[in-house]
Amino acid sequence: MAARGPYAKGLAKREEILEVALAHFAERGYDRASVREVARLAGLTQAGLLHHFSSKEELFLAVLQQRDDRLENPDEPRHTHSVGRLIEAVERNAYEPGLVRLFVSMSAESVESDGPARAFFEERYGWLRGELHADVSHRQKNGGFAPDLDPNDVASLLIAVADGLQLQWLLDPENVDMSRLLRVLWDALKRVPSPAESAELR
Repeated sequence: MAARGPYAKGLAKREEILEVALAHFAERGYDRASVREVARLAGLTQAGLLHHFSSKEELFLAVLQQRDDRLENPDEPRHTHSVGRLIEAVERNAYEPGLVRLFVSMSAESVESDGPARAFFEERYGWLRGELHADVSHRQKNGGFAPDLDPNDVASLLIAVADGLQLQWLLDPENVDMSRLLRVLWDALKRVPSPAESAELR
């Protein structure tokens, strides 16, 4: 049943705030972004915005979560992430340089923090490794991937390459095609022969 009344209005206003904040953070960066300005753009006072989000950091983390949710495939269970969808997400990122800059800078800064940002990125990376691990394992069981490669190793390598390519792309967008290069790696991994195949080649 759809939400009604004040609760539904509150959810709608929260979504509006997040859309406004997403654009504002992408344009201004985290440090220069202003909670007061986000409130103004959303038609609220600063106190009104803080009723929905208690701090700038909480608002920013909600923006990152919303961005992840927008990349979901409606035909898949909530928060599933195959290798193909990782590549698609990297491809979409080429159209959102502001958000990529935010993600790269905030994920790096979170290493020195014990706050919500670190918890968010730890949880996100753990979830993503698990999802990619499951995808690779499924392919191995169906004979579509070398059985001797550790799925967790493959997942960690794919994430590391995706993150590293984002940084390279921010520095040199004309010469770094993130999604193409990630596909090159994935195709190379899929061609790694099994132990039996390797023995036949010797």
